[in-house]
Amino acid sequence: MFLKVVLPLLLCPFVFLLMSSAAMEDTGFIYNGFRGAKVSLDGEAQIIPNGLLMLTNQSKRQLGHAFYPYPLHFKNLPDGNVFTFSTTFVFGILPKYQNFYGHGIAFVITPSRALPGARPTQYLGIFNESNNGNQSNHVVAVELDTIKNSEFSDINDDHVGIDINGLTSVSFAQVSYAIDQSDNRKNLSLVSGKPIQVWIEYNGVEGQMNVTLAPIDVPKPHIPLLSYSRNLSPFMEDSMYVGFSSSTGSFSTSHYVLGWSFKMNGPAKELTISQLPKLPRLGPKKQSKFVTLGLPLIGLVLASTVLTIILFIVRRKRRFAEVVENWELDYGPQRFKYKDLYTATKGFRDKELLGIGGFGRVYRGVLPTSKTQVAVKRVRHESRQGLKEFVAEIVSMGRLRHRNLVQLLGYCRRERELLLVYDYMPNGSLDKFIFSQPKVTLNWSQRFRVIKGVASGLFYLHEGWEQVVVHRDVKSSNVLLDSEFNGRLGDFGLSRLYDRGTDPKTTHVVGTLGYIAPEITTTRKASPSTDVFSFGAFMLEVACGRRPIDPQASSEENVILLDRVFSCWSRGKILETVDPNLGSDYRVEEMDLVLKLGLLCSHSIPTARPTMRQVVLFLVGDIPLPESSLHGLSESGLAFAHHDEGFDKFATWQPSSSLEKTSTTQLSLVTDSLLSTGR
Repeated sequence: MFLKVVLPLLLCPFVFLLMSSAAMEDTGFIYNGFRGAKVSLDGEAQIIPNGLLMLTNQSKRQLGHAFYPYPLHFKNLPDGNVFTFSTTFVFGILPKYQNFYGHGIAFVITPSRALPGARPTQYLGIFNESNNGNQSNHVVAVELDTIKNSEFSDINDDHVGIDINGLTSVSFAQVSYAIDQSDNRKNLSLVSGKPIQVWIEYNGVEGQMNVTLAPIDVPKPHIPLLSYSRNLSPFMEDSMYVGFSSSTGSFSTSHYVLGWSFKMNGPAKELTISQLPKLPRLGPKKQSKFVTLGLPLIGLVLASTVLTIILFIVRRKRRFAEVVENWELDYGPQRFKYKDLYTATKGFRDKELLGIGGFGRVYRGVLPTSKTQVAVKRVRHESRQGLKEFVAEIVSMGRLRHRNLVQLLGYCRRERELLLVYDYMPNGSLDKFIFSQPKVTLNWSQRFRVIKGVASGLFYLHEGWEQVVVHRDVKSSNVLLDSEFNGRLGDFGLSRLYDRGTDPKTTHVVGTLGYIAPEITTTRKASPSTDVFSFGAFMLEVACGRRPIDPQASSEENVILLDRVFSCWSRGKILETVDPNLGSDYRVEEMDLVLKLGLLCSHSIPTARPTMRQVVLFLVGDIPLPESSLHGLSESGLAFAHHDEGFDKFATWQPSSSLEKTSTTQLSLVTDSLLSTGR
């Protein structure tokens, strides 16, 4: 009988407490406006007819409190840890006078709705001079502070802070919100008079509080404004109240809350923005005497101002005048406006100058619309008809696409001046890392990768595009390095292209002494073979750290790099020519290959030089360099050497049948693999 009657009576209170505790742990509420809401108000706080919760009105030195009327259980009683909780609310701050406003709003978690002794000043209606910072407060708050108070170490007049037991924030930041997932931010003003939404989330497992805010018409940003990692359990009691506190201080300001949602152990429900009450409109501002008296004067000055603007526009148009002829209309996006390039290079200012070459100056620039970094080369061209043909070829080459070519983006023509626009290479040209005792040198692995990359780019120009493109000026100063020190062949200002199966046209002799193939001086025809010769000189200068012709050299033998490499090779000591800056930090088989291949490419007879297809296969290691061809090398076969012997054996060298049968598809795979190391 005792078990049936007395035991249930004894257990009832415990069951009730457990049910109450479980219910409280999942407490949640939402107010889309406060009309008819059960909220405990104190001070100046009131709910106005349209459903706005007004914490303070336009009175000075006033405070207002608004709390959810019931205490919430924040702790898991077995272990004493604070539960996960989250809240979101929309607020608005309307100052009576511009640039003069109250102290702001705080979301507060406190053991009691009553905050005795709280000051309506910089203490935000929560604390006073004597209890601010006391550990016995057990208060956690998020302040939306609009006045900088040096005694609390505030950072500025517009900031958000996380407060524990006092108003010296443990974490704070200037008001802003993330506009994308890369944390690009946009600043925000708390006193703009426009509604702003705040999200506060505490993870009880990880002990981390996140605070996020954004304008009411912007979705919740992915990245919070504040993230503070700390277990709040030591600072909070089990039974706590949640709500808002605000104070005006010396200046009249209205603080409003439009809507509020809270949830224990889960995300707070989203507010329905369309159901929220509207903020009052700011009253009409009294116009200053300056505006009243100045309007007539502004009317008198307006005519002269308009005339000045018109004159400025006319002068500006003359300054940036350019003529677009009918033959240029087909080029469309490949043609840049002179004004844009002038703006990008800051008026072609010397400070933006990247370098000076025989055919023009190169400037760094940032395009005003896309903010893309570019390099702009200014070239003079005297022939009107020649300029038309030159532009046609430049536009065609703008369609070239290869990882080891500097992308030619387009051109601009103004009178006799031609401006070529390229991708900007942040590490500049290769030669500055090799010659003249540079502060930073490239190691052999980087140099060998650059050599293979340029070879891949030249092979694409000669055989990989719809037309044959002859670069005509392959040298280290025209090889540019990207951010990862990958080599890209640039400066197509001298390039020529022609259809496959046709002979290249006779042109003026152009290029740089030491890189020009000997046949150019007689035939005046640039061809892929002349590019191979230049590439041979390029390989030797990169490996040896010397230019092809060095007038400052100590002896006649050292003036011409090719002579020196040939002489050392003939004595079996070719590695003596290696750049001293490399020391012994290089792979012997790679260095030996580059030096010997440089000699082969420098043959004075064009048909005896390997093609870039063959050069690529040598460099990638798919086929070995034929030793028989090296044994036939003699000085007479080299462009700068003395003419003592014949060069019959090398001149008759032909690639192996396996090389001839290498398909274009296989070559494509080979060139793709050239830069795989280190990319």
